[in-house]
Amino acid sequence: MNFNAPISPKLYARNAGLLYLLIIVVGMFAVIFARDKLIVSGDPAATAGNLVAHNLLWRTGIAADLVMHLCDIPVMLVIFVLLRPVDKNMALLALLFNMVQTAVLVANKLNLVAALLPLGNATYLKAIPPAQADVQMYLSLKLHDIGFGVGLIFFGFTCLVNGYLIFRSGYFPKVIGILLQIAGVCYIASNFMLLLVPEIAAKLFPASILPCFIAELTFCLWLIFKGVDINIWNKAVSGSS
Repeated sequence: MNFNAPISPKLYARNAGLLYLLIIVVGMFAVIFARDKLIVSGDPAATAGNLVAHNLLWRTGIAADLVMHLCDIPVMLVIFVLLRPVDKNMALLALLFNMVQTAVLVANKLNLVAALLPLGNATYLKAIPPAQADVQMYLSLKLHDIGFGVGLIFFGFTCLVNGYLIFRSGYFPKVIGILLQIAGVCYIASNFMLLLVPEIAAKLFPASILPCFIAELTFCLWLIFKGVDINIWNKAVSGSS
């Protein structure tokens, strides 16, 4: 076996695509089957009751989020490697935006853990009235929502830059680059609105997230089943060296 042989960019792409698909599936599980089933909008008491009754499901959702962010790291590295021949500095810029996004979202998981703390059975918690404990729990969840939006602003810039590089690459379809740039605009606009005018952002959320889902799933599936055009890739690598 030749351990010094270069790894095919198609293999890089396929592995990144499979991890990207895992990120999408695990992320959807954490949101749809863990948090959305337990959080009752505007009702701290009901939400607190759900978290106490389904504590393991809540914690499983947090663990799923961490698995998702662990997968983020190799995916962002492979995408950097694949797009570096187009423009190394721009690919590095996208990588840095993505790293900040992942760091923010990982730290933000602590808000989901913090939501459980006022609902525990520790003796010192008896000094807090139940209604106040429920409100503290709910405020942690609201802070998580804001932290999630802050992280996605950085991911929006990641999508803009990666979309530009994909469009220019020649070894990925231009349409994927366009879709990712549209997703980037949606991420940035909707999450700045979450900070500035949250009432409007909540109403526009379903419409703003759909282009993002389409773009990321399209890119993910292309990585798995098509990868890169090897001939154009080799020319790009030769030209950038």
